[in-house]
Amino acid sequence: MTTESESRNWLELPLDVTASILSRLGAIEILNSAQNVCSQWRKICKDPLMWRSIDMHNSGEVWDMDYDPEKMCVDAVDRSCGHLIDINLEYFCSYELLIHIAERSSHLKRLRLVSCYNISDEGLSEAALKFHFLEELEISYCSVSKNALETFGRCCPHLKSFKFNVQGCRRFHLEPDDEALAIAQTMPELRHLQLFGNKLTNDGLQAILNGCPHLESLDLRQCFNVSLGGNLEKRCVEHIKNLRRPYDSTHDYEFDAAVRDTWSSDEDDPFGISDIDLMSDDYDDYFEFSGASDFSDYDDEYLLFD
Repeated sequence: MTTESESRNWLELPLDVTASILSRLGAIEILNSAQNVCSQWRKICKDPLMWRSIDMHNSGEVWDMDYDPEKMCVDAVDRSCGHLIDINLEYFCSYELLIHIAERSSHLKRLRLVSCYNISDEGLSEAALKFHFLEELEISYCSVSKNALETFGRCCPHLKSFKFNVQGCRRFHLEPDDEALAIAQTMPELRHLQLFGNKLTNDGLQAILNGCPHLESLDLRQCFNVSLGGNLEKRCVEHIKNLRRPYDSTHDYEFDAAVRDTWSSDEDDPFGISDIDLMSDDYDDYFEFSGASDFSDYDDEYLLFD
């Protein structure tokens, strides 16, 4: 039997405590659920300071969601009123959404894009022009060329951390070092660099070591075209505090670390998604940008408590 002293009324918590608790939820949980509990929580959830960080983590089954993640993200960005400094997008992001974020978040410090197959080099480059204060960038499992990397490097002089990950593939012959050269030539202030599964060679690694003299950590796991040894390995060991070698364990890697022995017929795509898939009407329907959101416009009748 619950005594009076053991029971708690969450609505009686101080507002700052409630805000601290709600801020630990992801954007999807706040907009889909928490803000509908009562008018007090709704008010807290509209505070711009609640939206300094936006985490749109999801299962990846975008086609099976009962909400539009793009609309939801637009609403979250608008609620930040320019205070946004950190955003994580997974499995969805169109050109329109990326530009919307860039135009309303000029002080963004951290951008994370994971498996956002619908973004283009042009969209990334245009957005990068507005991210002058960016310090941390992750672009994992997205199709991006050296041109976009160069633009980020030139437009984001404060960039300290860069994660650029793809699926590892054993393909033991010469590959272009375009991406490595783009990093080396435009990101001199990097302290942390993760290139999981990248196709760079020893030449590309040498260029990065020359162009990024402040590197403290370097993750080369599943970079099978790199052959560490001799002076190259000695240089890495002497100058980099945390070095992950191509064949090091992947047990702490957050994504699927399965290795391909050969490329599929989709030669330029490391994700197993063909151009035909990306151009299909069904696929585009899931990511269509459809304007402003109405997540703020619930009637009071939808509140659970008041």
